[in-house]
Amino acid sequence: MATGSLTVSARGGSLTILSPAKLNRFLHIVGRRPDGFHLLQTVFEIIDWYDHLTVEATTDGRVERIDGPQDIGPDQDLCVRAAKRLQRLAPDRGCRIRLAKSIPQGAGLGGGSGNAAMVLRTLNELWGLNLDATALADIGTQLGADVPVFVRGVSAWAEGIGERLTPLPFTSRRYLVVIPGISTPTAPMFAHPDLPRSTAPMTIAAYLSGAPTQNDFETLACRLYPGIAEARMFLSPLGPTRLTGSGSALFVENPPAHVNAFMAGAPLNWQWKVCNSMQIPFDSVYGLPPELRAS
Repeated sequence: MATGSLTVSARGGSLTILSPAKLNRFLHIVGRRPDGFHLLQTVFEIIDWYDHLTVEATTDGRVERIDGPQDIGPDQDLCVRAAKRLQRLAPDRGCRIRLAKSIPQGAGLGGGSGNAAMVLRTLNELWGLNLDATALADIGTQLGADVPVFVRGVSAWAEGIGERLTPLPFTSRRYLVVIPGISTPTAPMFAHPDLPRSTAPMTIAAYLSGAPTQNDFETLACRLYPGIAEARMFLSPLGPTRLTGSGSALFVENPPAHVNAFMAGAPLNWQWKVCNSMQIPFDSVYGLPPELRAS
């Protein structure tokens, strides 16, 4: 699917949208800033594994989460934080947020970052702010390094802490994405002393020409979480596997036609899905009926 549409349904002052996941096609850690943040190079690719997000605009100045993950309090929820951050530009506006999760948490698929970005994009429309992609992505950077790529909605080369994006030509790809019954918290993975932090930087041209890449978290993740190593071994007959983000999800690009039959033999606690690369260009959320725009 080359281009996705954010809008699932719309009525009155609310929108129900699809909030996608992402893969890191590779992830190199090339250094560290003085403040401790890691410098990386990666390629983000958006995939069609979705959460469902409903955002209702209100005029009472309150940001409320009506439904969402039970293990994440409203104050820590990136959706709520995104709405409150954007609300600084429209203090009299409010919203109610409902989130139905499908993308597993702690898997390196960026579900929470995608949710935050989709709240920004949707409220930008419903509140009539008309911020451009750059302005909205700058707000997203304050919420998390993965948020801007979802704001812009296209495959991208990323540098810095992940916020410096260069759009890449869209390529239609098919993936098997597998979460092997494990969650890997991001912060401890970045803090681990054995994480490689000196991979040589590469250029976009080198990547596009097929230069070798890797995920610098993968060896560490396999050592700390044997289930990830076991999943890599299980999936190896399908082709090369790679970790996304800091884990725990693994993916196989262009899996063979018998992938569904093969995965029938996977452990019951694994989650898996055959996904397609996609893009949701920033302006695809525009063109909504006039009654959906805040006055």
